[in-house]
Amino acid sequence: MNGLQLFTALTPILAVFILLVLLRLPATKAMPGSLLLTALMAYAIWKIPMIQMTAAFIEGLIIALSIIWIVFGAILLLNTLRNSGAIDAIRTGFMGISMDRRVQLIIIAWLFGAFIEGAAGFGTPAAIGAPLLVALGFPPLAAVAMALIADSSPVSFGAVGTPIIVGVDQGLRQGSAVADQVTASIGQQSMPEYLQAVTQSAVMIDLFVGTFIPLILIMMLTRFFGENHSWKEGLSLWKFAIFAGVSFTLPAFIVATFLGPEFPSIIGGLVGLTIVVPAAKRGFLLPDEAWNFNNAKETYVKPSKALPLWLAWLPYLLVALLLVLTRLDVLPLKRMAKVG
Repeated sequence: MNGLQLFTALTPILAVFILLVLLRLPATKAMPGSLLLTALMAYAIWKIPMIQMTAAFIEGLIIALSIIWIVFGAILLLNTLRNSGAIDAIRTGFMGISMDRRVQLIIIAWLFGAFIEGAAGFGTPAAIGAPLLVALGFPPLAAVAMALIADSSPVSFGAVGTPIIVGVDQGLRQGSAVADQVTASIGQQSMPEYLQAVTQSAVMIDLFVGTFIPLILIMMLTRFFGENHSWKEGLSLWKFAIFAGVSFTLPAFIVATFLGPEFPSIIGGLVGLTIVVPAAKRGFLLPDEAWNFNNAKETYVKPSKALPLWLAWLPYLLVALLLVLTRLDVLPLKRMAKVG
């Protein structure tokens, strides 16, 4: 491979970087431009036949539609909950758990964010979690930064496992078949078996590294956004932070082992909320004095729609239940839903 061929192979990445990041074109212009430039380079340098490029284009559309279908369902559910007052009810429920900002951050950004990442993905944890934190009185910069950092672990299994099921799977294929280089690497493993191995590796990292993310979050919160700029104020809550970390990573590990990449984030987050929220209400592993920002003001106004909390959570619980039921081999729902 000469230098020109290498440059051509990098065209999709370089074109997106130049058009989207450097020139700051909107994605509606940058992505088609990248596609066109990549196709021209592939035709001129790699001499790829037009019929193969057309087939690859159609395959890409089909893959994109499968992702868009997931996003459509997630956004539809989110907007339905917002317009019905369910999101406001969930926000109000979070407010009554603890007055300690560190605890609020762990529950909303880490656990609730993980659940939303598993159910919807595609940026929705930050889109929902950060406004929730701002509504509770967090500085906007702190809310956005902490929500994004908290999502670094659950994102591996976001949107019902899309990064692995679609991203890794399609990235290892050449057309409809597994690429020759991949076949030589994975040996006798089938693609589903290999994807499960990738899932196991990712969740193992989460178990030993992701467990400490809640502690990192609160230490960064108190250091960069607290009045005293102290690491120690965050570290003082280390027992509760590790407890909250394990409450997500351990269920996620078990789920990934037995059910696959679709469920670790959604079920891990849900189980974590079920464990940590009652513990926080009872003051388990919490200090007597709650930590707060300097001169923090409550900016949230309780909504007029008094939607019961259980009813607000019901759509997400039903989604989680249906996802699990359609993946169990012992039930006919998997064959009816044609889930691979």
